[in-house]
Amino acid sequence: MSYRIPVGDVIEAGINFLVEHLAFATKACSVVVEASLRLLEKGMVAIPEPIFILLSGLAVWRLTRERNLGIFTVLGLALIWNMGLWKATMSTIALVLVATLFAILLGLPIGIFTAVNRTAYRIIMPSLDIMQTMPAFVYLIPAIPFFGLGKMAAIFSTVIFSMPPAIRLTCLGIRQVPADLVECAEAFGTSRWQRLVKLELPLARPTILAGVNQTVMLALSMVVIAAMIGAKGLGGEVWKAIQRLQMGRGFEAGIGIVIVAIILDRVLQKAGKSKQ
Repeated sequence: MSYRIPVGDVIEAGINFLVEHLAFATKACSVVVEASLRLLEKGMVAIPEPIFILLSGLAVWRLTRERNLGIFTVLGLALIWNMGLWKATMSTIALVLVATLFAILLGLPIGIFTAVNRTAYRIIMPSLDIMQTMPAFVYLIPAIPFFGLGKMAAIFSTVIFSMPPAIRLTCLGIRQVPADLVECAEAFGTSRWQRLVKLELPLARPTILAGVNQTVMLALSMVVIAAMIGAKGLGGEVWKAIQRLQMGRGFEAGIGIVIVAIILDRVLQKAGKSKQ
């Protein structure tokens, strides 16, 4: 074919334009977020490992009321400590927490707006389809020119990658509220804001929490991929093991990621069920 549509050139020009005009904002954001992340990491690492492990087991048991999950948390974290992956695990957990917090803070309002506005729904839903089918590695590309290599770029790509479930399930939960309940609320003269806060959001809470759960799991998976641009943590250990062909070390880091994922998933699932 003699004519080639310049899709890549247009996208690259758009990214360059944004980088040129938003560099001051991304640098300011980077300073604040990296300082917060360092503070969180240092705080977690400062706690002696045995105390952290016991406190985590107690916290999981109190939150889920499942003794076996509390025991699993203690044994799992003790295994991570024994494998010499404690600092990497704390770094990964801190990065996941910060990225998830941003993804939820952005995703929930967008999800609510998508649910209540038809035009937004028609625009945002196809965008979410594209975001969720795009290969995860692609999100690393725009993060580098905005933030350079490092943890801030990892957080940026993780937020973009993990945000769609928070938007989609928040929207779905609100739109699934029974129509007769909505009509009843309208008949009592409630305003749009009152209907949203007192009826739709409480009824949509289990679905919203399912979206939060998926966001956390996607953030954890993306943090591992983001090790390629300097995220370090457990993903960095896997990446180093691949480069050095240290198969055992790579599997140890993989086991650490699985343990963290199981604990976070079970705690969030239990939180969602208890709200039901």
